[in-house]
This record gives sequence, C-alpha cells and structure tokens, in this order.
Amino acid sequence: MPAKAIGKGKQAGGASDISRRRTTRMRGDGDDMTDMGDGTDADDWMHSKALVKPEDQLDLNEQQLKEEFTRILTANNPHAPQNIVRYSFKERQYKQISSVDQLAIHFALDGNMLHKDSDEARRQMAKLGMPDAVQSEQAGSEGGEGAGAGAAEADDAKDEGKDEGRDDAATPTPAAAAGGKKLTNQFNYSERASQTYNNPYRERGTATEPPPRATFSGSVTQWEIFDAYNEDFEKQVNKQQIIMLFVYLSEYVFLCGFQSDDVTRIANASQIVERMVNQNTYDDIAQDFKYWDDPSDEYRENEGTLLPLWRFTFEKAKKLAVTSLCWNPKYKDLYAVSFGSYDFMKQGNGMILFYSLKNPSYPEFIYETDSGLMCLDVHPDHPYLVVVGYYDGSVGVFNIECKEPVHRCTAKNGKHTDPVWQVRWQKDDLENNHNFYSISSDGRIVQWTIIKNELIYQDVIQLTLPEAPAEGPDGTKVSTVGCGTAFDFHKRNDYMFLVGTEEGKIHTCSKAYSSQFLDTNLAHNMAVYQVRWNPWHPDIYITCSADWTVKIWEVSQKTTVDTNPENTQNVSNRKALFTFDLNNSVGDVAWAPYSSTVFAAVTADGKVFVYDLNINKYEPLCEQMVAVKKKTKLTHIEFNPVYPIIIVGDDRGNVTSLKLSPNLKKMPKEKKGQPAMDPAQREQLEIAKLDKLLNMVREPTEGSKPPAATEKK
Repeated sequence: MPAKAIGKGKQAGGASDISRRRTTRMRGDGDDMTDMGDGTDADDWMHSKALVKPEDQLDLNEQQLKEEFTRILTANNPHAPQNIVRYSFKERQYKQISSVDQLAIHFALDGNMLHKDSDEARRQMAKLGMPDAVQSEQAGSEGGEGAGAGAAEADDAKDEGKDEGRDDAATPTPAAAAGGKKLTNQFNYSERASQTYNNPYRERGTATEPPPRATFSGSVTQWEIFDAYNEDFEKQVNKQQIIMLFVYLSEYVFLCGFQSDDVTRIANASQIVERMVNQNTYDDIAQDFKYWDDPSDEYRENEGTLLPLWRFTFEKAKKLAVTSLCWNPKYKDLYAVSFGSYDFMKQGNGMILFYSLKNPSYPEFIYETDSGLMCLDVHPDHPYLVVVGYYDGSVGVFNIECKEPVHRCTAKNGKHTDPVWQVRWQKDDLENNHNFYSISSDGRIVQWTIIKNELIYQDVIQLTLPEAPAEGPDGTKVSTVGCGTAFDFHKRNDYMFLVGTEEGKIHTCSKAYSSQFLDTNLAHNMAVYQVRWNPWHPDIYITCSADWTVKIWEVSQKTTVDTNPENTQNVSNRKALFTFDLNNSVGDVAWAPYSSTVFAAVTADGKVFVYDLNINKYEPLCEQMVAVKKKTKLTHIEFNPVYPIIIVGDDRGNVTSLKLSPNLKKMPKEKKGQPAMDPAQREQLEIAKLDKLLNMVREPTEGSKPPAATEKK
C-alpha cells in the first residue's frame, strides 16, 4: 500500500477516534479532564462532597458571616529592609539607598534540557544505550551528498504532512522512520551569527602632586602631664590677677578724677572712627555729592534742579529757629549755625553748633547760651573766633576752645537795648586790634574793638527818621529813630556800607559820617530782611523784604553828603533794576560765589528759588519745595564758597544741604589752547557779563547824573 494511502487511512481512523473521545470526556469538580470511557455512567466515578470542619473553627452567626473585612494588598515587600546604606565614592560618604528591591521569589527551578541533536545529548544517549543515539551518529558520520539527500527527502515529507492535516503532520511517516533519516529543524530553529566592531581602548591618566606630609611623634609620661597642668594653672592665675589690676586702676582713676583726661586722649581717634562710620552709613549721599550731575539738564536749557543731600538735626535745637549761617573760611566743609527764636513770646536759651559735611549725624562743637542768638560771623583770618549777637541786645565773642564767651558786653559798656540782628567782622585797625560791627533795632550801628581783655564800643551812626519829632504825654518832643535789620560792607571800599531798616529803606552810609547818609532809597514797603553786595560787580547789590519781593539795585554815584531835600526826595524814588515777586515773605537772599548773575532766595512757604539773569531775567531756573513739613518757614540760605552746594535753615532747627544741577552752576567756558584765566581776568569777565544785562534795563538821564533804573519783572 502506498505511503499516501496509508496516511489517508490513518487520518480517517484518527478523526473518528478523536470525535468519540470528545463525546465521553467530562469535567468533574474534583478531577480535571477525566476520561470516563464508552457506556459508563459519570455518577459511578464521582465522589460525594463532604465538608471537613476543623475542631477549633469558630461558630459565627449570619451577621458575623456577612461582615466584611477590607484588606489592601500592595506590591511592597514587608520584609524588605528600608535603611540600606552604601558608600558613595563620588561624595565620599555613606548614603542611604532610596529605592529598595521589593521582589520576593517563592520558588525557582533551573532546568537542564538539552537539544537531542547536540553533541552532549548524543553522548548521554549513547551512554544510556538508546538506539536513537546510534542512528544519529551514523547519520552525522555521513558526509556531503548523503546529508543533502536526506534533508531534501525530509523537506518533501514535511510539505506533504502540511497538506494532509495538522494532527497527522506532527506524526512522522513510517517511511521516514524506517529509513532512519534525520529530521532537521524540529523547532523551526535557525542559527545565526554576527561579529561586532570593537572600539579601541583609550587610557587617560593624570598625575597630581602628593600632599605635604610631616611625621611627628612624641611620648607622654606622668611628669610631662603634671608639668602641663601646672603651666595652665599658672596662666589662669595670672589672667585673674591682670583683670583685678584693671578693676583697681579704673576705680582709682574714677576716684581721682582722671576720667576726663582718658577720654581726651582718644578723642581724635574716636572722631576719625565716627566719620568713617558715617561715611559708610551715608555712602549713597556721599557718592551723589561727589559725582552726581542731573543728566536731564542736557535736554532743558532754562530749568534746573536741587538734589537734597544731608539733613543736619540736633535734638536740643528742634524747638529753635535757625537765625544765621556762616561757612568757615579755612575749612570748606565746616559751617556754623546760630539758633534762637523770632517770636517775642517764646524766648529762651540759644545755641551755636558747628557742623561738618564729613559727619552729618552729630555736630562737631556745641555751645549753649542763656539768651537766644540772632546772628553770628566767623573771623576771615582767625577761624577760631566767632562773634554773635543776642536777642537781649548784647554781643559776644567766642573762642571755639572755650565753652563760654571770652568777651561779652553789658549795660555798662554799650549794650544794645533791642535785639542785635547782624554782626560783621572788619579788618584789624592800625594797632592790629580785632574789631566788628553790629546793628540793632534801637537804631544804633556800633563798632566794637577788642583791646586786651576789654570790649570797647563806639557808635558809628544813629538811624533817624525824617519825620518831625513826636510829642510825648507831658508835651516833650521825642525824636523817632529807625530800626536797623541788616547791613553789608563793600568788598573794595571798607568805609562804605549799606543798611536796611524795618521801614523798608536802604541807606548808603560811610564810616566817615556819623550823622548823615550818603544816600537813602525807599526800596520796599515792609521790613528789609537782607541786603548784600554783589561779589563781582562793585555797584550792584540785592535786597529782600517781607513784601514778597527781591530787588536788584545799582548804587548811587554820590560820595559826599547831599543835604538838599529835593535831591534826597528824588533819590528815594529811584526804582530797582530788577524786581521779582516770590508770592511770600522772603527770609534771605544770597549771591552765588561763582557767577555775578546767579542768586538764590528762600521764602516762608518752604521754597527755594534760584535765578540766573544771564539765562532768564524774568523767571527762576529752579523753584523747589525743601521743607519736609507744612507750615515750615525757611529762614536763611548760604552758598558754599568751593563746592556746588547750598545750605538752607528753617524755623524748626533743621539745616538741609542741596546740590545744584549743571544748569544752575554754569560758568564761562575757557577756550581751548589758551591758558587759564587769572582772578583779575575772571572778575572783568563777570563784570562785563552783568553790565551787558544792565544796559538793557538802564535809561540814560540828562547831564552827568547817574542813570536812573527802570523796573523789570
């Protein structure tokens, strides 16, 4: 019978047998896939179920049985350690491992299956005497074409088996089995091999210098330990003795009264340290003082600004008003301030403070007085001498090394009967005696001379009013006197000076005439608070008043006394060259030391005005509020002679320093390639600049009389 016929018959018989087995196979509760056979009853083979109850089982009712217990199963291993520590070579320390393996292996079995065509399988089968091993060895010993033919026949048998069916294809054919041919690729296995490219090895190494090493050794014995303890004990005893010595010395110094001497020894060093600390504290302000210039001035020609710098305050002077300011002529960062009260009902003590820009937190020198101070002036050649005027009418001279005045007038030696509003040092006389002038509301202008230890006075002029004497209650006639408020001496001609009065008049006086004025001008409608000569032009001066105005005047050319009442009346009606209305009472006005056309003024509403006539003859370049609190009145202003700053005082005891922007401190530019101008050339340039402006407002008069001025606002 052919092989194909046998295969078909086998396939038919196998199919019927499989179908018969599938009909008699059943699944029991206790047995899996049990073959029951033909014609048998499944119940005969089934076992009855019997519940086995342990002896220690609890008897639970239905409610307890229905109760649910929730358990959450996680993949974490409860027995896994949580604090495993490993050494980190990178950080050179032991560190705890963050992740722990949670895998738990319950059963593991390693297999030892071998492929039957492998050499190891053949050797084991030959050792056990299995016939398949001999046949496989014989088949393996055949070479060349025999192996190729067997493989081809096996492939044909494999193809026929695929066509006949899946079940029969797995069963080898009798012909193939009888022939003993090798069936290759039983598991659809194919052997492949590949070779990868091995990258060449690279070695990189560095050599560092070994750290320095030092070998030391020593031996410790009982006597060495004993000596060390004794040495340490002696040091402690000596330290205690030194501390006790210091305590005894301090008590002795305190009892003997030498404590002040110890403080004076370190006064200079402590002052330097205090200035260093203040410089660090106010470093931003110091940087602005040295380097700041408002860059916005480049884009605006007729405007400027004031940058607030330091604010000088003292606790004891908060309830007093600043009555005068004066820079030290030698030390440009040091200035003096006098404190008093302008209110008649609130008079009390006064004070002199010396402030330095290097230490804005505390004054350098402090002098307290029994009466309020109205003015002061520092000697131009001897900066340690300061003259002051009191509210009670007396004048005094201070030496900064003494807390009390070295000279002070009394009622016996020419004391004023009203407050002294201004004092001014003058050049020494022919005998080299110091002398100064004072002006008061009692109408007297007095010259004071310091001769040895005495203060000698001499009345220079008595301010009188042109009105007829008033009649008293008993019919006697009483002559009325003028009230002087301010005066200023000419920069070149020492004998000439200006006097401002409460009646609003400006008198041009001379030291040579004690009863007449060179000129009288009705300048203001109210009291004149300040009058100052221009530092560059010899014929120009400025005044300010309580009538809200600041006026610039040109002095009359008269050098002799003119008693003609008509001429006097004509002169008194002369008008100012420039008039500026500041909308409030003007407390003080000052010329700038660097330009003949720049001046500044302060008002009672807390504002500072800065004018430059060369840029704008009608409006201020800067109008800025300086007072911090409302209703604070500014009383005085002063330019620094070197630095581009001004200081402003108010009626609350505060002094504020302000820096001028570039538009407020313009100076004549020097031409390139030409040497710097000497002081004489600079003075002529400033005079010419101011004369050019004055020629625009002057009006010529008949004859040789001095030109009359017209008012410009």
